[in-house]
Amino acid sequence: MEKIISGLRERAKKDPKKIIFPEASDERIIKAVEYIKKENIAIPLLLTHDNLEPEKQEEFANIFYERKQVKGITLEEAREIMENPLYYAAMMVRVGYADGFVAGAVYTTSNVVRAALNCLAIDRSYGIVSSCFIMAVPNCSYGEGGLFVYADCGVIPYPTSDQLALVALSAARFARDVLDITPRVALLSFSTKGSAEGRWIDKVKEAVDIAKSKDDSVLIDGELQADSAIVSEVAKRKVADSEVAGRANVLIFPNLDAGNICYKLTERLANARAIGPIILGTVQPCSDLSRGCSVDDIVDCTAVTVIRAQKIQLSDEQS
Repeated sequence: MEKIISGLRERAKKDPKKIIFPEASDERIIKAVEYIKKENIAIPLLLTHDNLEPEKQEEFANIFYERKQVKGITLEEAREIMENPLYYAAMMVRVGYADGFVAGAVYTTSNVVRAALNCLAIDRSYGIVSSCFIMAVPNCSYGEGGLFVYADCGVIPYPTSDQLALVALSAARFARDVLDITPRVALLSFSTKGSAEGRWIDKVKEAVDIAKSKDDSVLIDGELQADSAIVSEVAKRKVADSEVAGRANVLIFPNLDAGNICYKLTERLANARAIGPIILGTVQPCSDLSRGCSVDDIVDCTAVTVIRAQKIQLSDEQS
């Protein structure tokens, strides 16, 4: 587990990317950026109201206006929006002046997600924006030696079956691309394979079927209770023929209540590292931060954002 987490920074160092930080007033961000620059994890840029370039603001405002005028926004309103460092940062990434942005130490998750939705391109292979956490649990034999991806813990309050399927597939791709592990995806519930009934369980079952129909190469199963998903002894008793049960390393929660509560409990009760929330579903990468984040959290979120930018560049070069 620790090797994989520390390896994120080393992978980022191999090809640092330009990452924007629009929260220059926060002391944790300042310290993290100093460390990131010193260690060559990324090429960081701190944004303040004072270093926004008027020419770029006007460029971004015009692009934003062109995209949003059908929804009634005026050019003057677009110009006002580009006074906000968060939206300016997102537009820098959208236009290609930067490779990613990291925010959320001061801004709320809803602020960061709205900036991503309004400014970045949406990955049409999924069509929705969601989020995930990397959870690293010490002294743990479950998952990938204590390593998990939790989704969605920050964006979609009550996902439909279709949305849940897309969250599962995007989290699986993240686990493969960023953590370099084979994803084994469990859609969680209070039921395991029909042990209970109800519309919430039906939603999870439908999501599994939809996900498999979209990509049958992903190892995915559900509905599974948490112990059935990660504990092999329990899985052998309840669902012995599953490739996922008892070995899951990507956990998909049925709603935002469950996801957010579980990641915070895991972080505090198990003394786990929680890296994220990482925003999924945009073409250009960005990472949110918990407002309770540490300097290490910021550094690791930045490393993840750099790795995702590296993957995008590699994919573009190969296409």
